[in-house]
Amino acid sequence: MSQSETTADRQAAEAVVQHHAALATTLDTLTNHLVEAADRGDDAEAMRARDELVRWLHAELLPHAHAEEAALYPAAAALAEGKLLVDGMLGEHKAIVGLVSELAGLTRAVPAAAAARALAALFAVHLDKENHLVVPLVVGAADVSLAGLLAGMHDLLGEATPAAGGGCGGGSCGCGGDAPAGAGLAPVLSIDPRLDVRDLPHGQRHATVLAALDRLGAGDALVLVAPHAPRPLLAEIDQRYGGAVTTEWLQDGPQVWQIRLSRTFAPR
Repeated sequence: MSQSETTADRQAAEAVVQHHAALATTLDTLTNHLVEAADRGDDAEAMRARDELVRWLHAELLPHAHAEEAALYPAAAALAEGKLLVDGMLGEHKAIVGLVSELAGLTRAVPAAAAARALAALFAVHLDKENHLVVPLVVGAADVSLAGLLAGMHDLLGEATPAAGGGCGGGSCGCGGDAPAGAGLAPVLSIDPRLDVRDLPHGQRHATVLAALDRLGAGDALVLVAPHAPRPLLAEIDQRYGGAVTTEWLQDGPQVWQIRLSRTFAPR
């Protein structure tokens, strides 16, 4: 393996680990919202938090698991040291899917909070194995290129292999590769939790975002993912928080808009 290939694999491994950290951070944040509502006995808020968590699991975490099964796991399983390890990882994927299904069907706050906590704990253990066992195993294999395996897989790398037109060709994948060429925006990959409102009814989007901002502490941030430029919402945020929330445009269309909303201090 050449030096450039070794460097590319090392960078790919770092990108995978970074994306894992982003997933874990968002899962913990959404789980904590649900648990806190359940602890307060606020069943209505707990169910809203559960719905938000389930939407994110289906939009982000489960596609990530499927992408790994398609790209990373077969290469690891083909190595003598990796077969049993990958069998165990696939078993954990099945358990994760089962917990997501269970969580989606629960209608009471305390059982939903317990299921979310179990899911977050299992996912943390699962990611630790991927970061410290699976990824190093593939990187260390002389005849396997991790960068090659993951090329173009937005969910794993957090970026895309550019298509001929300059974007990723992924439509509304949200990876940032579909942003206009030369837009000069910041990279979309972020460890900040993402709040994707694209599938919410239009009348619920503002309230959902404002509720999420209310839960942020000073110095915290989230990345809003929207189907259009949310300028009326940003005006409402500015009016509501009086400068306590700053905005940073990460992606300005054409199909996806992503904006980092940072809580700078508690509003007066």
